[in-house]
Amino acid sequence: MTAVPQPGRNADRDTDGTAARFTIGEVLAALREDFPDVTISKIRYLESEELVHPQRTPSGYRKFAATDIARLRYVLAAQRDQYLPLRVIKEHLDALDRGEELPGGAGRTGGAGPAGTGPLPPREFARAAGLTDQQLADCVQFGLVSPDSQGRYRPVDLAVARAAAGLARHGIEPRHLRVHRTAVEREASLLEQLVTPGLRARSDEARARAGEQLQELATLSAQLHGALLEARLREVLGG
Repeated sequence: MTAVPQPGRNADRDTDGTAARFTIGEVLAALREDFPDVTISKIRYLESEELVHPQRTPSGYRKFAATDIARLRYVLAAQRDQYLPLRVIKEHLDALDRGEELPGGAGRTGGAGPAGTGPLPPREFARAAGLTDQQLADCVQFGLVSPDSQGRYRPVDLAVARAAAGLARHGIEPRHLRVHRTAVEREASLLEQLVTPGLRARSDEARARAGEQLQELATLSAQLHGALLEARLREVLGG
């Protein structure tokens, strides 16, 4: 689970002058280990979208508080792990700033434990997902999850593995799920075609906007899939 910034702790409220402040380069270095694709332009873009509020020195340089870095981690993890659009992430952060609770489950990214958890060995990954060793092997065979070069699994893949484990309890084995994998690959190819020009742009800001568009498209596609499935099942139930 990604650490969620504390309610009411927006960086622009740290006005006592005693909190440590960081340059944008130091913030980038702090984030790079967990988010290797982050850039200074991306951080500036998130600031322009009012997701963080660094202070400015008299010379105009940004100075980030630790709370700003926590917010950036939350934003980047929510984009990467949940494919949430920035609009929704901002609503979550605004709710926290008002001292409200997040909607049920919001802020949880993958359920694999604290942020920064590394790749898991097969036995540990299978146990965390609720799969038998054979079921995990079947998930690999039919393309649902893939180990890295050292045979370990990413915590972000636990969501897929847990869904496969739940379906297996109802008699739907990984071999039955190939159709889902094929559909996802076709859908991903379609979305990729739409945003590729932006992702190849020379401007970091243009690439950041293309990434945001891709995440929003993924969210809408997931909503469409759920709505279509629900409508079809109503027909099965005679509704």
